[in-house]
Amino acid sequence: KLGEGTYASVYKGISRINGHLVALKVIHMKTEEGIPFTAIREASLLKGLKHANIVLLHDIIHTRESLTFVFEYVQTDLAQYMIQHPGGLHSYNIRLFMFQLLRGLSYIHSRRILHRDLKPQNLLISYLGELKLADFGLARSKSIPCQTYSSEVVTLWYRPPDVLMGSTDYSTALDIWGAGCIFIEMLQGSPAFPGVADVFEQLLKIWTVLGVPTEEGWPGVSDLPNYKPALCMCVCVCVCVHWLRLAQLPYKTEDLAQQMLMMNPKDRISAQDALLHPYFNTLPPPLMHLRDTVSIFKVPGVRLETEARDIFSPSRRMKSPLAPLAKCW
Repeated sequence: KLGEGTYASVYKGISRINGHLVALKVIHMKTEEGIPFTAIREASLLKGLKHANIVLLHDIIHTRESLTFVFEYVQTDLAQYMIQHPGGLHSYNIRLFMFQLLRGLSYIHSRRILHRDLKPQNLLISYLGELKLADFGLARSKSIPCQTYSSEVVTLWYRPPDVLMGSTDYSTALDIWGAGCIFIEMLQGSPAFPGVADVFEQLLKIWTVLGVPTEEGWPGVSDLPNYKPALCMCVCVCVCVHWLRLAQLPYKTEDLAQQMLMMNPKDRISAQDALLHPYFNTLPPPLMHLRDTVSIFKVPGVRLETEARDIFSPSRRMKSPLAPLAKCW
């Protein structure tokens, strides 16, 4: 057994067809409720998505008691990877992970699909370093609660300010914000905006770093349901101090992070444009021309660099520790 959630349990198994490892997501079916809507959503979306950076759904098995999704088996997720490598990841590995994340997002966005629940736990990482988008149960959903339960708080860390303030005018910019938060987290080794209690505290975390949105920079922001002028007043005195710290990063890193974390969703860079950003110029050119189903690790010379601690081979250690990045948020 690999894990358990509200509606499903996940098991590791072996395919009788080819002997390959698979992950079995078993949906618990309640007689009075039937199949959870999130499971129907995930199944309908994943069956039509074929991409190297999206988890592959092999099959769906439906019985009276359960609904089982048979996925390709992927060794870990980005959350666990970062726990095993505290203090920030190797700069080259971050570049590879971000390229794959944006590549997957560009693919689904071109098909008018929003993931809507980007967080490190939903980004699977193979032993090679292949990153795969997973858990499409909330894709295209258009709601966010103002009162949250503990299990939902972590997800709020990666929500954009427009959604937190009650906007239902979703666009691909929603996923770009989440990817930007994950970018910062990989760089510095801790979440960009770790809120605690609710939506309004999450907004305070964001505004303390990026500043309070105004009508001048974001027309229409004051009309959003959770835009609270009184809340804004209490943080105006401490704005801009934290944002300047991102300037310690090399230009190309800082610029991409800023373009992904623009407050106004209309100002955020698209996934396709982000892939063309100078931040990725040091990667081999063939990466830009791969077919959707081809892994970037098929390109000669592309491989993960060894982190300070290698979770896939614990006996491997670097002869000298990586120099820490200047990455204070």
